[in-house]
Amino acid sequence: MNVQTETFHGYGRQGQMSDRTAVECRFGGDVESVLAVHAEIFLSGAEVTEGEVRYEGRVRFTLVYEDGDRRICRAERGVEFAARAKGGACRPGQTARVYAYAENTSVRREGAGIYASAAIVAEISLYGDTKAEYVVGGDLVCRRERVACSVCRLCAGDLETDDLFETEAVADILLHSERVCVTRVAALHGALAVEGEVNLGILALRADNSLVSFERLIPFRAELPCEATPDCRGDARVNVKDVTLRAESDEEDKKCRIFAECALHAEGYVWETVQLDAVSDAFSVTHEVKLSYAECSTEEVGERALITERVSGRAALSAPVDFSDSFQAVILQRAEAVRTADENGVRAEGAITATLLVQGADGARRGVELSLPFSLPLPVEGEVILSAMSCGMSARQRQEGSVDAEATLKLTVVPVHNGRVRWLAGVQEGECLPENDCAISIYVPRAGDGLWELARRLRKSPEEVCENNPDLEFPIREGQRVIVYRKKALSQAPDVKKS
Repeated sequence: MNVQTETFHGYGRQGQMSDRTAVECRFGGDVESVLAVHAEIFLSGAEVTEGEVRYEGRVRFTLVYEDGDRRICRAERGVEFAARAKGGACRPGQTARVYAYAENTSVRREGAGIYASAAIVAEISLYGDTKAEYVVGGDLVCRRERVACSVCRLCAGDLETDDLFETEAVADILLHSERVCVTRVAALHGALAVEGEVNLGILALRADNSLVSFERLIPFRAELPCEATPDCRGDARVNVKDVTLRAESDEEDKKCRIFAECALHAEGYVWETVQLDAVSDAFSVTHEVKLSYAECSTEEVGERALITERVSGRAALSAPVDFSDSFQAVILQRAEAVRTADENGVRAEGAITATLLVQGADGARRGVELSLPFSLPLPVEGEVILSAMSCGMSARQRQEGSVDAEATLKLTVVPVHNGRVRWLAGVQEGECLPENDCAISIYVPRAGDGLWELARRLRKSPEEVCENNPDLEFPIREGQRVIVYRKKALSQAPDVKKS
């Protein structure tokens, strides 16, 4: 039996996994009280091997503290790391996209040393080639369907953005942190356009040894070259590779000009829908056949939406405060959100966290962790990719012992459409079907059958069934009859030779 097949070549996401690894770094020196600790992760590479993903990089810890003389100081240390994430879907030749961030950053004192530690959380997506055969025809009666498959293409690129702004006079910059919000992703002809902003937070020291914090939203835009058209859908993630700050003070005007230069790395992907003329079902009019099927996962993203909301309320505190404390700065803002669904609809729930720097009545400073929860309705009902960024956070003590916080939350929502498509992949020929000698047969079909189900049962093509039964209506009604005609060759009598 002749069976015609073609091969589908695609590229897409073949698995997702997550990994956690712990790192720590030792600080020496005269550390009396730790005010804040910040961990930044810089990935340097990732490799997929059989059963695992190996990724490596560097963690930079920044410590702001008071020494024995209550002077504000800063220290910076780095530590290299290499980790292995185990996963059954990992195969050589795949590409791993790794997004890593620090979680549960903390400090502890052991003897004369201070140890900063953090958990590195890695979210890993695996991409690779896919190949599958599908039946397109042959000596078969085929039911054809257009099958929509999604093909992914990866792209990446480095970019820079900068800003120059003026603040009050500062003596030193102690700490800076960055968060990225991608506000728009659009496929163009031959490129993926990515736009967003970097929220730069700075903790600085004034000349009188007091603290001050300020923020700056720095926009960016990049076009990542890739095989794309405006009909494609895409998404992207942007990480901060490095930040350079230069400060110039003007003693007369008591102002400071700060130049910030941000080096960013963007990783994007676009999805294109490919239509295959595949066969979903088939049968033979002469032989029994055994059919085998293949499945392929599909993935596509929808239009990105940006939700900006002012969030306020009572914050949870890691340590008590009272009216003798003065609030000096709010630093290290970060926001996390997850999708939830209940009878009230789909929502984004999470919390905005930050470090509140407080000075007590005795002049000693300390850092207090605060957390402000939020819950917002989402404009989509299905699965989504959520990312959140907080900016402009403030805190005040209206009632002794409690802190009211307020912040601007920027939430990006990307709908995700996952599915699976199925097609006929192979046909195995079986025994010959017995031949019916009748010239005409009348069948009583099952009510509710469609044309294809009826043709398959009769072992006739749908066109032949309709040709012999032009008055049939589908789906079949109760009491209808189907006539099958079979062409028979007339036997000719042998010639008789006359003598």
